[in-house]
Amino acid sequence: MIDNHLTRLESALAQVRGQTPLLLRWGRRLAETLQAGGRLLACGNGGSAAQAQHLTAELVGRYQGERRPFSALSLHTDASAVTAIVNDYGAEELYARQVRAHGRPGDILLALSTSGTSRNVICAVHTAARAGLHTWALTGPAPNPLAAACQESLSVDAPATATVQEVHLAVVHLLCAVVDERVLSPHRVVVRA
Repeated sequence: MIDNHLTRLESALAQVRGQTPLLLRWGRRLAETLQAGGRLLACGNGGSAAQAQHLTAELVGRYQGERRPFSALSLHTDASAVTAIVNDYGAEELYARQVRAHGRPGDILLALSTSGTSRNVICAVHTAARAGLHTWALTGPAPNPLAAACQESLSVDAPATATVQEVHLAVVHLLCAVVDERVLSPHRVVVRA
């Protein structure tokens, strides 16, 4: 059982290695947006909500290096707003209404879903696109509706939800590392062979 789990994880992480240019592009864009006063909005359900919250915590707090705090909101964390929105407008509007409230043109919405079919997350992406936000998705196997709805996506082709979520956490940390590198060493030129 443990060996199978680790083998699935190794295989999924190897796929992400092939997505390095995308991760670098996202991390650099995120750093530029945050440094210019923009914000990151993040949303997901269940384990994906936990990953969204992990990312925003690293950006508001810190990942590894000391830097100023950045504006990053995980859209499921305000229990009063969440329950009021779901009660008054329905679950599908949960994140979309908050995107309309907090998102500004040029901001970034990172939408996470292991299935890629979460209706409230997809609705948030459509709302964000109409409002001029950049839309990125972290999903499980593609094709899926969330990946198709976003401007860019990183889909983890793994059969187990746990593996997808573990890889999403690694991606969260990789994004934070790129942001930190960009913010803390903005003029450093990295030459790779």
